[in-house]
Amino acid sequence: MLVGLSRCHVDNSSVGSNDSLTHMLSHPGLKPVNHRNYNVSVGASVFRPGKVTHALNDDALAQALMDNRYTEGTYNGEDVAIKILERPENIPEKSQVMAQQFQQEVMMLANLKHPNIVRFVGACQKPLVWCIVTEYAKGGSVRQFLTRRHNRAVPLKLAVQQALDVARGMAYVHGLGFIHRDLKSDNLLIAADKSIKIADFGVARIEVQTEGMTPETGTYRWMAPEMIQHRPYTQKVDVYSFGIVLWELITGSLPFQNMTAVQAAFAVVNKGVRPIIPYECLPVLSDIMTRCWDANPEVRPPFTDIVRMLENAQTEIMTNVRKARFRCCMAQPMTVE
Repeated sequence: MLVGLSRCHVDNSSVGSNDSLTHMLSHPGLKPVNHRNYNVSVGASVFRPGKVTHALNDDALAQALMDNRYTEGTYNGEDVAIKILERPENIPEKSQVMAQQFQQEVMMLANLKHPNIVRFVGACQKPLVWCIVTEYAKGGSVRQFLTRRHNRAVPLKLAVQQALDVARGMAYVHGLGFIHRDLKSDNLLIAADKSIKIADFGVARIEVQTEGMTPETGTYRWMAPEMIQHRPYTQKVDVYSFGIVLWELITGSLPFQNMTAVQAAFAVVNKGVRPIIPYECLPVLSDIMTRCWDANPEVRPPFTDIVRMLENAQTEIMTNVRKARFRCCMAQPMTVE
């Protein structure tokens, strides 16, 4: 049972944010259709995948969701993303962990209100399948975006703006005393206006609970050395991960792409290896990366400082662009009309 949610209704089947009008996915009018361009709607509801157009009862809906692994839909006319979790009924230990992560993510998302955090719409907990419904980010994840670009670097102005989005969102999360613990490009979603939304709080925790946390919750390529080594850690593990994400945005590449994830973890811990910063990188951005992924967590800056440093970088970039445009104009031959 979830506790501490002042703005949510929770029972055995659904939870929803009151200001989002969400007691959802138990609505009799929810209709599936078929994939690739899904659409699910509850109330004013349509699903795409499939060609089923009749209304489903709760059990049929849960089975349809599980069979099709729906990921996109509409709710009350709004595009939404649907994260589907299949509960492993035959493995009680794993099922219990998943239940805890599901409740944790619902609790956190329902209480996080920030333009750079994916907005919670509602959740559904049925015997066959559990769902978390959030706003839909049209651009997919940052990792998907970089892959579509064939690992070419993001334009610098956009890269810094998106890094700022992440830093501002994480400053908010840390200000509430939370640790994300799995900050990586797969969990950063791109909205229609190219802003970034931080997602996937399933393994997040409140900082005071860190002592017993398992390091395997993160992903090795982005994971801080103290997590890899099973040592106590703080919010600074998210700062380390941010340094890797910033490097991804600047270079367009997958971190440690010539290594397996385990090889990368070994190199980070035992050899102090970090991604190679391009020589043409702005010094202010290089400084942010190297400070963020320092082996000593105390050296890593808080996100409030990172926001300030990125804002300075943004100003420097715009100043350089203006200077370059001015030089370009001065180089053009003057004409008289």
